[in-house]
Amino acid sequence: MFDTIQGLPLHPLVVHAVVVLLPLAVAGTLAVALVPRWRRTFGPLVALVTTAGTALVPVATQSGESLVARVGAPAGDHQVLGGQLLWFVLPMALLLWALVVMDRRAVPADAPRAAGTGRRAADDGRPAPRRGVGAMAATTSRETRTAGGAVTVVAALAVVAAFAAGFQVYRVGESGARSVWGGVGTSQAG
Repeated sequence: MFDTIQGLPLHPLVVHAVVVLLPLAVAGTLAVALVPRWRRTFGPLVALVTTAGTALVPVATQSGESLVARVGAPAGDHQVLGGQLLWFVLPMALLLWALVVMDRRAVPADAPRAAGTGRRAADDGRPAPRRGVGAMAATTSRETRTAGGAVTVVAALAVVAAFAAGFQVYRVGESGARSVWGGVGTSQAG
């Protein structure tokens, strides 16, 4: 299925998309994880780019298998490293989506409340406690700290996953380039 397109091997074509999208995904994940004010604006876009890059990894892997059947196995570790790539980018994608969703659901401690309803103005559907103004502020602050702490943990995990994914993308690309172009440019005494 993932063999050729108009007579050309599909693998190099798909790999170019992966090589563009995944580094963008890594950079974008680092940006929205480390700069919270960018999450609402750029988070969904970065998550979509990351999803597209992640979805193309199995296509690149399968088209690589088809290419191996036609021309033989590549030199070095390229095939093994490429087979592992999905397990590096998938956690990054999942953590990024979790971060975007959690950030959108977070209600800041200083969010105004709707007058007389006991509900937050953002109206997340949960009633506010009715034990007085001081108790409401303390509870909301505690909820925000807990939610903010979870967002911070997910952001930190996303940073780690992005670095790991970026390093693996580099390893796969470098080994593939060496297997194809390793002998080019070396002079042979004859």
